[in-house]
Amino acid sequence: MYLHLQSTIDDAQRAGVDAAALQLGVRLVAPESGAQLLEGAQLLEIVSAGVPVPERGQVVSAFTVLPGVIEVLDRPGEQPLWSATRRPSTVVEVAGAVFGGGRASIIAGPCAVEDGGELLEIARAVQSRGATLLRGGAFKPRSSPYSFQGLGQRGLQHLKDVRESTGLGIVTEVLDPREIESVLEVADMVQVGARNMANSSLLKELGTVDRPVLLKRGFGATVDEFLNAAEYLLCAGNTRVVLCERGVRSFDQVTRNLLDVGAIAHLRGATHLPIIADPSHAAGRSDLVRAIGRAGMAAGADGLMVEVHLDPSAALSDGQQAIGPDELEALVADAGVLCELDGRTLLTGDHQTQHPSLPKIPTHLRGTA
Repeated sequence: MYLHLQSTIDDAQRAGVDAAALQLGVRLVAPESGAQLLEGAQLLEIVSAGVPVPERGQVVSAFTVLPGVIEVLDRPGEQPLWSATRRPSTVVEVAGAVFGGGRASIIAGPCAVEDGGELLEIARAVQSRGATLLRGGAFKPRSSPYSFQGLGQRGLQHLKDVRESTGLGIVTEVLDPREIESVLEVADMVQVGARNMANSSLLKELGTVDRPVLLKRGFGATVDEFLNAAEYLLCAGNTRVVLCERGVRSFDQVTRNLLDVGAIAHLRGATHLPIIADPSHAAGRSDLVRAIGRAGMAAGADGLMVEVHLDPSAALSDGQQAIGPDELEALVADAGVLCELDGRTLLTGDHQTQHPSLPKIPTHLRGTA
């Protein structure tokens, strides 16, 4: 195995890498002549220091959380398509929303589509508060088979009607390769949920479609596994991929999941793909969504995906983590301020603002199918 370091790694960061190697019982040595195939890379081979080299998962866990480390490679010439060394930051544009390249956008709406008239009300409410894309599940993967599973095709029709009425782009989940065609008739961006992150058959199919994909991290997935899931989409030809950190399962029950802000910060340097945060699934509680959303934006997220409902207590799915439209407006304002701190721009539909230092998006930086 090989350790791929950032070209800008400083002495303190390198000391941390060496300390991790010592703790693992391995040595980091310069690769043999001809092995360094990554242009401009700092590549070090991981070799035994007297004990067997640990399994790959343990090596990845030990090193990829450290500042200055990009990735662990199995072979010196291996360069994943998601790697930041492959290309400049990818910019994904979706029906007025932009993710990456200094732009951020907000996706908001109900967990599940429940009723056409109610969905239209929610859509108008989130649009007026700064959301540029509407989320809503027509097909819902639930933990219990007795829970509401979504309206299916009827839900897709409601989403289509709302898009025609409001002009909002639609983000909705697909669960089965057999449903891709019908979902593509409605969705401006197709969501792969946490439960399907490792569904390679679904990923391979979506890698061939001409539509952006929002890929959510599985609640038990490592960052390495998350990126490998994205690789399935990329190697099949779909370069318009947005990653979504939605929290991983932890031992504590205070929140539904643990939003991994460290992973967001790490991914900003490790991959050219945009990364957004889902504070709703991380919190599991409406009273924490705003604070956790701010944390995600502060860590460098290129946007947020937020569950919004007009009457969360009556929601058929995940009502306890849904916020109201006015709370969304406050979170959007927070996100705008946090973007400005590091020179980014939050795009908010009709209320769109442009940071003066940001030029128009160059064509060569845009993700293409």
